[in-house]
Amino acid sequence: MTETQNGTMPAVAFRRSLPIDDPESLLDVELPVPQPGPRDLLVRVEAVAVNPVDYKVRRNSDPGGEPKVLGWDAAGTVVAVGDEVELFEAGDEVYYAGALNRPGANSRFHVVDERLVGRKPATLSFTEAAALPLTSLTAWEGLFERLGLRGDALGQTGTLLVTAAAGGVGSIAVQLARALTGLTVIGTASRPETVEFARRMGAHHIVDHRGPLAKQLAEVAPGGVDYVFSTIGTDRNLTAYAEALTPFGAVVAIDDHDSLDIGVLKPKSISFHWELMFTHSLFPTPRQVDQHRILDRIARLVDAGVLTTIATRDLGPVNAANLREAHRILESGTAIGKLTLTGF
Repeated sequence: MTETQNGTMPAVAFRRSLPIDDPESLLDVELPVPQPGPRDLLVRVEAVAVNPVDYKVRRNSDPGGEPKVLGWDAAGTVVAVGDEVELFEAGDEVYYAGALNRPGANSRFHVVDERLVGRKPATLSFTEAAALPLTSLTAWEGLFERLGLRGDALGQTGTLLVTAAAGGVGSIAVQLARALTGLTVIGTASRPETVEFARRMGAHHIVDHRGPLAKQLAEVAPGGVDYVFSTIGTDRNLTAYAEALTPFGAVVAIDDHDSLDIGVLKPKSISFHWELMFTHSLFPTPRQVDQHRILDRIARLVDAGVLTTIATRDLGPVNAANLREAHRILESGTAIGKLTLTGF
């Protein structure tokens, strides 16, 4: 831990909510090295990934001039542990998404509750591993906890629709559904490059989410759709979901809306679920250690060659300029897979 002896570290933060083209929207800062609490790990961050939650927090919150660090996907090495830590020790290589109500991981050192952390897949670099935690947790919880799918039943039949199947969560959801269930997986994509990526992730069929969704689904799934994993456009697609879903089907959504007209789901007794992987840490639940177990399971599936990283583009070291570019790309809606940054 010689790097921490001076007590400070490089980080990227924002002090005011500003458009991403403003050079002060994200700033290079020097902050005190955090100290781990009883159940915390102090991690030397080697790589991070960027998610829509990063720019949503930047655009919708105002730190009042104090530096607020974003970043909820990281991979690195444990350098110190709290007094009550049971799952890890110094030297362990880890990956995690962390907690929304604590400082993010866009800093050289970061503290995180061990119950939210998994052992890094041995076959992946830190960069490749950093692309997985938030999306994997969201996809796993959405599929196997909210929709109630069985993660060890290749004989399970039915049809699953995954919107934005070339996006971060969508591409992991497609992989998990193909690897661990017998469902027919339909993905949505609208550009040649996203169609190709979604097919590479394992989607059996691709439909265009910019076209008439219900009509396209009727063509590729004439018997109807049993489950929907809605990553984008839930508000505008609810009527199409209601038309395409079979009676007693289910929808899980992860996008943000102030209100939704879910009454269209009632005639078929379709259930609707929200998924937010930060719920366990926002409202500390007795089951938050499940995220440790899920990430360890994901790592084993990766090391077995069943799942693959969705890291597609590394933008260079973790600094304000590179993170502003990552936010700009995400806000444009053109990202495929996950954007990463490596080193400081």
